[in-house]
Amino acid sequence: MKIKILIPVYNDWQSVFKLVDEIDSLSISSEYELSIVIVNDASNHDRDETVKEYNNLKSVKILNMKINQGHARCIATGLKYINEKEDFDYIIPMDGDGEDRPEEILQFIENINNSNNKPIVGERVKRSESILFQICYKIHKLITLVFTGHTIKYGNFTCLPKDTVEKMTKEKATWNSFSGALKKIEKDLIKVPSVRGSRYFGPSKMSFKNLITHSLSIISVFRKTVLFRSALFIVFYILLIKSNASIITLIPFVLLLIMIYSISSLSLRENIDEYNNSLKNIEDIINLK
Repeated sequence: MKIKILIPVYNDWQSVFKLVDEIDSLSISSEYELSIVIVNDASNHDRDETVKEYNNLKSVKILNMKINQGHARCIATGLKYINEKEDFDYIIPMDGDGEDRPEEILQFIENINNSNNKPIVGERVKRSESILFQICYKIHKLITLVFTGHTIKYGNFTCLPKDTVEKMTKEKATWNSFSGALKKIEKDLIKVPSVRGSRYFGPSKMSFKNLITHSLSIISVFRKTVLFRSALFIVFYILLIKSNASIITLIPFVLLLIMIYSISSLSLRENIDEYNNSLKNIEDIINLK
């Protein structure tokens, strides 16, 4: 069984190659063939070109992008490249900084035979960020549930069968939000517990601003549901406060309008033509093994 591990990277080569080394050291049955595809998002820091030996990995290659396109679009491009250019059975997208723990790849592999060709997702059961960040993350999950009707407790770290990958590459939402697109096209997911690890090097790149953008990008995938539920909220809220209206009582209404505007803007990122042409952004491919 051929499994491709997809890793986006931007100026974090030290972490990525530590991750690759740890994946190479995993004890995996010979019936599974692991390969790694790294999508370099036009990094402006040169990678260490020291030649390394990999014992257990079938192949390791780097797709160098011409222009920076962001984390989600790197994964989308990687999915499309592997789907069109590689022979594979499953793809495991994961972050390259250590927060997606390589040992949990074994969990995915153990569940493949009993998955009935369903996607397997790493559902977060423990996180490593600050208390404030975790509180904000829980608020993000609550807002997503209230306005979309979906609970999404997973990120990029998943194990996708070939059929799901083909669906993802035809879905324009994949160009905007990986987890949102996966939830949109696949209703039946197998969940395995996943502990958020600590970064190998340096601080987390998920700032408060990035968390808000990430959250709203997921919500924007379900914008029709969001608009419908928002309209209901506005009607009931106006009826509730009509006799006690004030500047303070208008704050939730204003925040909702800001959210609607934001998700409408982010939804414009869902461009299927750009996604279909994404492989043209590959400048060259380096085979490390």
